[in-house]
Parts: sequence; C-alpha cells; structure tokens
Amino acid sequence: MQRLILFLGFTLILVITSCKQEQQKMELESKFIVTSPIQKDTTIYKSYVCQIKAISHIEVRSMEKGYLQNIYADEGQFVKKGQLLFKIAPMIYQAELQKAQANVSFAEIEYQNTKSLADSSIVSKNELALAKATLDKEKAELALAQAHLSFTEIRAPFDGYVGRLMERLGSLIEEGALLTTLSDNNKMWVYFNVPESEYLDYTSQSKKENQKKVKLKMANNIIFDQIGVVETIEADFNNETGNIAFRATFDNPKHILRHGETGSIQMPIYLDNVIMIPQIATFDILDKKYVYVVDEKNILNSRQITVGYEMPHMYVVMNGLNTGDKILLEGLGKVKNSEKIEYEFEPCETALSKLNNLHAE
Repeated sequence: MQRLILFLGFTLILVITSCKQEQQKMELESKFIVTSPIQKDTTIYKSYVCQIKAISHIEVRSMEKGYLQNIYADEGQFVKKGQLLFKIAPMIYQAELQKAQANVSFAEIEYQNTKSLADSSIVSKNELALAKATLDKEKAELALAQAHLSFTEIRAPFDGYVGRLMERLGSLIEEGALLTTLSDNNKMWVYFNVPESEYLDYTSQSKKENQKKVKLKMANNIIFDQIGVVETIEADFNNETGNIAFRATFDNPKHILRHGETGSIQMPIYLDNVIMIPQIATFDILDKKYVYVVDEKNILNSRQITVGYEMPHMYVVMNGLNTGDKILLEGLGKVKNSEKIEYEFEPCETALSKLNNLHAE
C-alpha cells in the first residue's frame, strides 16, 4: 500500500511538471517577434538586358573579282595586323601590270625623243607637253595596275579574331564579296536601354564618382571580372519604347567577351538615408503591400506602405513607416487586425543576419 502511494505521488509530480513545461512552451510560442525599420545609406543594382559589341568589328570583303586561290586563316583564329588572310588568283592583274610597265617604258622613250627634238627647236613645246602628259597618264595606269594586283592579297587591318568563312577555296568571287569578319576584342562596347524615369534618376546622381561604373552579368549568370564605365548616352529617346540607349566600355584582357554576346548590365543606384524593412514583414492585399504595426497597447494595426526598391530579403520603403514604428516580423498568417499580442523585440540587423544565414545554408 505504501508503495502504491509513493508511485501515485511520483506520477502526480511528473504530470504537474509536464503541464508546467507545456504551459511555458505555449506561452513562449504565443509570443511574436517584432522589429523596427532601419534607416541608412545603401546601394542597389538595376538590371538591363544588353548587347555586347567589339569596338573594332569589320566585314572583310574582296576588292577584286577572281578565283579564291588561297585561304590562310581559319574561323576563330587570332591574326596579327598585316597578316595575309586570302589570296585571289593574280594572273590577270599581273598581266595588266606588265602591260602598264611596258606602256610606261614606251611613253618614257617617246618623251625623251620629243624633248631632244624640242631642245633643237625641231618640234613645238606643245608636242613636248603632249608627250609629257602621255607619260604621266601611263604612270598613273601603272600605279592603278599595281593597286589592282595588291588587292589580290587581303590582309588583316588590325589584330583580331577571324569570323565565319563565307567563301570556299576555288570559288569565283565578285568584287565586294563578303569573305569573313574580323573582331578586335580587347575593348568591348555594351549597349543597353534605360527607361525615361530611370534615366532621370541617373542624371540626378551622375555627379557621384562611382555612378558611371557598372557591372556585367554574363549569360551564365557570372559577373564579368572587369568593371565597365558608362561613356555615352544617345541623343534621343525611342518614342515607341520610351527608352534611351546607354553605352558602357569594358576592358576584355582575357578575350572572354565576344562580339554579338548578350548579358545584363548591373547599374548601381545610391540611396541616401532610406528606410528598409525585411520582406517577410509584409503581406499583400490586391497588389498593395501592408505591414502590421504594433501600437503602445500591443495591438496590431495593418498599414499600407509604398515600396520603392527591392533588395535581397529587404524592401526600401518610400512611404508609410518611420524608424520609431514597431512591426510584426513573423507569424503574419496567425494574427488578424486589431488583435492584441505579446512579443519579443528583435533588432532589424539581427533579423537580416538570420535571413542571410538561412539562405546561405
């Protein structure tokens, strides 16, 4: 009997202890986390789709008609300035050069003979002038023939990468035919379009030292390792799109970027003394954003806010809050407007640190 009493007493103690722990747990769970907005300077990045172009990008075309006798460079090959790329069969142009050389020799003899006769007053000075003009004409024809022959050798005008070969060996090509392209990728121009409102924001901040520096996110979502500089803005807006074109220049020492690539420009926007809150502290009603503000009586009041910019885990709030407000951070789906709550305060920096660590995991 004594053992039974001891057993029942021990069981009662366990039940009471368990109930107290459960009550403490429920009280702890019923407390919500509340924070306050922070106010500080920050930088956000606006993203714009861009087109990447080589500063020096040309079409290599034939300046003469003829058979393509040799191709000295392959597609994608790096070539140096002056390097031979193509050769057109030169036989016809060599013959024309020889003919022009013979005509010059003949005209030179005629001129010398006429000069001797003119010095002896046998022929008039007009005939001497005519012989001189004929010689000059034949020399000009010789220079033209030399130029035509030189055009049968097509050389690289600068260092660069050869594009697609448009003609094959032995093809009969016409004057002006496209043979390939050549791109110097040491420096790249990156074009992107900016809406009018954001262009005005940019011009209002353009006096800041770093405002013209931009980043480039490549197609694989990796940030290019060189910083670009906005150098020019086009003169006119596109009336159909409401955008204006910007051009940034990037050094490309490793030749990673190629002509015709796409990506996105990351342009910084410097915000001074703005109010920010965690994104998880907001909820949406009909495309409008709200927060729960806790008053001095611990009662929740929903309040509409205006979000200006979005950052990782944070919103920049333009209207609706100040740093003295207390807002509900977690459990927004468990409460309703005008409800009284118990809460624990957590600084916004601490909440943001937890969010960053959570997403890093």
